[in-house]
Amino acid sequence: MREIIVTTGAPNGIGPFSQAIRANGFLFISGQVPVDPSTRQVVAGDFRAQAERVFSNLAAILEADGSSFDRVVRVGVFLKDMDDFGRLNEIYSEYFRSDPPARTTVQSSRLPKDVLLEIDAIALAGP
Repeated sequence: MREIIVTTGAPNGIGPFSQAIRANGFLFISGQVPVDPSTRQVVAGDFRAQAERVFSNLAAILEADGSSFDRVVRVGVFLKDMDDFGRLNEIYSEYFRSDPPARTTVQSSRLPKDVLLEIDAIALAGP
């Protein structure tokens, strides 16, 4: 059984995909980029501003399912520039304070809308 999760707190997909799908006790969240859901525009600013928008989008999707950051078990991070790895870790640790999930971080030559990062996640679904 699978259920599509949708929230206005995160941007709709740029292509034909769901924000998230709940299946077999897990929540599979599509890659989130730093797009403001109300304006549908990439947020202005530096890496921190873009990363915080991505985490806000992830939080909105997690909350729409009744889940949370402490239920995330895996994260995939795509960076435009691996030189931002240290900044990512700094911001990431603000959201995953203890017992962080498994994670992969890779550099990508180009991301949608030429953003600086994209993050997807798998979490335990909400109750």
